[in-house]
Amino acid sequence: MIPASDTGLKRVVSRWQIIALALNDVIGSGIYLLPAAAAAMLGPESLWAVLVAGGAVLLIVLCFAEASTHFDEPGGAYLYARHAFGDFIGFEVGWMTWLARVASVASLAAGFAQALAYLWPAASAGAGRAAAVIAPTLALAGLNWIGVRTGVWTAVVLVASKLVPLAVFIGLGWRFVEAERIAGQPTGSGDLGAAALLLLYAYAGFENTTAPAGEYRNPRRDLPFALIVHIALITGLYFLVQWVALGTLTNAGASETPLADAASSFAGPVEGLLLTVGATLSILGTQSNTILIGPRYLFALARDGFGPRVLERLHPRFRTPDVAILLQVAIALPLALSGTFAGLATLSVVARLATYFGTILAVPVLRRRAGSAGGWRLPGGLAIPLAAALVTAALAASATSRHLLAAAIALVVGAAVYRWRRPVEAAAD
Repeated sequence: MIPASDTGLKRVVSRWQIIALALNDVIGSGIYLLPAAAAAMLGPESLWAVLVAGGAVLLIVLCFAEASTHFDEPGGAYLYARHAFGDFIGFEVGWMTWLARVASVASLAAGFAQALAYLWPAASAGAGRAAAVIAPTLALAGLNWIGVRTGVWTAVVLVASKLVPLAVFIGLGWRFVEAERIAGQPTGSGDLGAAALLLLYAYAGFENTTAPAGEYRNPRRDLPFALIVHIALITGLYFLVQWVALGTLTNAGASETPLADAASSFAGPVEGLLLTVGATLSILGTQSNTILIGPRYLFALARDGFGPRVLERLHPRFRTPDVAILLQVAIALPLALSGTFAGLATLSVVARLATYFGTILAVPVLRRRAGSAGGWRLPGGLAIPLAAALVTAALAASATSRHLLAAAIALVVGAAVYRWRRPVEAAAD
């Protein structure tokens, strides 16, 4: 195993809190948009596509699970790639991962304003939209500023608040599901590439669970368990939600608020309102996680000499990376105010692919270096990492040339930033 190091962070997060963090990061706006968007592309086959996507993402999750058993420091994919391939590749992976976090904070802030406009029309434009973007983002940053324990318990509360409406939706709706209605959904556009990226967005976020490992009580033991349990729960939940939505709502692909419309059809407007409230809380929960986790990448990068030394700073009382938290919010808010939810979300998805590739390719290298002293190993030798790499390559091929160009430019900018690395006394090899 890679030797442990003293980061100065507090180890206070338990195994089940890690699972709550993972669920909170993945269950966001995607679950409320997935039924309609997937149905619009794939029709009735979208029900089974949800299961296939869950199985494909599981391959990537398993690679993160094995890599996490070698470390107990913050950094996640950046740490794995740096130890496997050296400082430059590690930095590029960390850089892209952090950019994905910034785009995600911005997209979720914009998405919250969009969802809130259903309940408060003033949030759709002007000063009302600005308030809906800025106020919750600053509030969540403040909660994460005053301690990781506060941030984690905020995640636990929000994940519970987002799961309850979905559980009610499934619990009430399953009795009204009609197989004929599922089979009768319009066929859709059949755009498999766009559908693949959409489904990735719905499942994405698991990779962030590994980043605050320096604040987990026993990350080498608990992270693999949490990652595998959460993806199983997510896949089952998504399948049931898609099943109820397609089975109770005619032409689900044409609905802008599919869960609320489906719930209203079998349980009345009160349940539809509950799902709308659930959507806003769901977005807040994911945004809270992103604000918590993103600065840990910056902290890890700065600790290794990438970026100003001030980003290494921990608050003297709360022991949180306070300057990194402020910097991330300061960049994300202008993006959220000037961009759209869909555009920012797509940029976030494309940037994540570097995170996935870096970790997948690092697995066999870390395994070989650790030898018999290594942690948990995936069965089947290189079969799972190879399959995961093929899945990620297929997702990259599904992206538009415009988004791939943006990712390439980000990598070039990252290479320029890398040249400014400052010396550190004990950088890891």
